[in-house]
Amino acid sequence: MQLRQVKDIQYRLLPGAQRRTTDIVIERDGVITVRPPRHMAPEQVDATVLSKRMWIYRNLAEWRDLNASGVVREWVNGETFLYLGSSYRLQLVNEQEESLKLKDGRFLLLRSLVEQGGAMAARAAFEAFYAAKGLQRLQRRVTHFAPRVGVAPGAVLVKDIGFRWATCQPSGDLNFHWKCLMAPLTVLDYIVVHELCHLHQRDHSDAFWNEVDKVLPDYSERKEWLRLRGATLDL
Repeated sequence: MQLRQVKDIQYRLLPGAQRRTTDIVIERDGVITVRPPRHMAPEQVDATVLSKRMWIYRNLAEWRDLNASGVVREWVNGETFLYLGSSYRLQLVNEQEESLKLKDGRFLLLRSLVEQGGAMAARAAFEAFYAAKGLQRLQRRVTHFAPRVGVAPGAVLVKDIGFRWATCQPSGDLNFHWKCLMAPLTVLDYIVVHELCHLHQRDHSDAFWNEVDKVLPDYSERKEWLRLRGATLDL
């Protein structure tokens, strides 16, 4: 992985892959990443990036607009947190066995955890909650959609994977970001199907989107929700 500069565009060049097209992505942190076909020389990638500069400018502008106001959470009673697309208010409690649980329409967080560990400990409790609940749900959704896509995926993992919602490994393993669990079920299903289809098509070519369309004909609406709301899915 290396940083390259083409005029005023700096991008992160990822290792080449067995693919037919060059994949250019504006990551959730605003970094431009480019994954080319394996045979392309860096200078050829530079030329491709330059030819796509208007698309890059336009999408960077959209990213800046969507991220203009960051999410700042307060770990106090009444603060709201998303889970599967719905908002739940936080209630600090004095006693309970788990650090955090969702009960009766509220997130119940152990008060002593916040008092002793502050925001870092509270955030860690939420991340652990999303990861644990997410693993169960995502395993079920992968099992549901895999036969419809016609693939046999490997292991399903939920963790912090940086600025991607999910990744499909060459081994067939699927990694999902714990933040996915903040999105509605329809969007979560789109993320699952998206990664499963990468087991057929490694790039984002027309053939790939045709695979997604076969399973989710309304995928574009789900994808658009993620593009518009994705920046708000944070703690």
